[in-house]
Amino acid sequence: MRADRLISLLLLLQNRGRMTAPELAAELEVSVRTVYRDVEALGAAGVPVVADRGPAGGYRLLDGYRTRLTGLTGAEADSLSFAGAPGPAQELGLGADLATARLKLEAALPAGLAGRVRHIQERFHLDAPAWFRDADPVPELARIAQAVWDQRVLHADYRRWRGQVHRVLEPLGLVLKGGIWYLVARSDGSVRSYRVSRFLSVTVGPDSFDRPQGFDLAGYWQESADRLEAARYRQTARVRLSPQARKLLPMQFGAAGVRALAGAGPADPDGWAEVDLPVEADPVAVSDLLRLGPEAEVLAPPALREAMREAIALLAARYGPPSDSADDTADDTADDTADDRADDRAEKISSGTRQPPGESRVVRG
Repeated sequence: MRADRLISLLLLLQNRGRMTAPELAAELEVSVRTVYRDVEALGAAGVPVVADRGPAGGYRLLDGYRTRLTGLTGAEADSLSFAGAPGPAQELGLGADLATARLKLEAALPAGLAGRVRHIQERFHLDAPAWFRDADPVPELARIAQAVWDQRVLHADYRRWRGQVHRVLEPLGLVLKGGIWYLVARSDGSVRSYRVSRFLSVTVGPDSFDRPQGFDLAGYWQESADRLEAARYRQTARVRLSPQARKLLPMQFGAAGVRALAGAGPADPDGWAEVDLPVEADPVAVSDLLRLGPEAEVLAPPALREAMREAIALLAARYGPPSDSADDTADDTADDTADDRADDRAEKISSGTRQPPGESRVVRG
């Protein structure tokens, strides 16, 4: 709505001071021409917007002017739970409400504190999802979230690995884990977790339901995660690791790798050390351990060591003997990680309001 956008523009000028038309357009996600029209509308409404000309110019409010339009709507108050996570808020349909709520809160702060907020925003950025992984498509997320909020029964078609199933669900809560959304819901008296991207269709029914008395979403999720980890790691492997493999272990095995390193034995003269590493069933464990290449040796259990030997023999047979033309030099840069190779250099481009040099003017309608 244009009224909401005008309020946001007004609060931006109050909170940030002078801003160029392109900067305002980027914040409001509109065109520069729309910003010009909105500034004219504010001027017509009696808001003293000053246009400073020249390369360092831009729009600002007349010195001393402050608006008191800082009350939050219900939706804006709801969105504050995602104050540090604008991406998830956008997926839930709360992105615009969160942006406006943050502007209103910043406008309500004393000038000194508002400056500290901007100081932090300019220096810290939270980017939670993992590297090099496409985001889950979640077209039904906003509808599911509304059903969670309203405590309405969901009729859903869900994709499992065995095929499509239909479920009647009582949605109890949503969880965002590693950039992936999960719905915690009750079905046939049992509480389970469902990956939101696997919902093929969702219909919100007219019936409401009562939440289980004392249900704790965070507590349920932690217990569920603990059960999943216990079921996933069915055995413990005794593995001998080079210094390089010990660096890679947390990246390859996550928290299990970190815990294994914490209990590592002393290193031998060559720097190799033994750890007890929780692993999955043999086929998966072999695949995971092969990613460490020649920097790891499985010592026990015997069945897993034999499975590793067989897999390595098959690989050797697949690739055959080395060719005479093979390069004898080895690339010793195995410690490069995906994060190290990622290009984190970004060019910050800014432009000023294009106006001929001259005096400042107050925008009038």
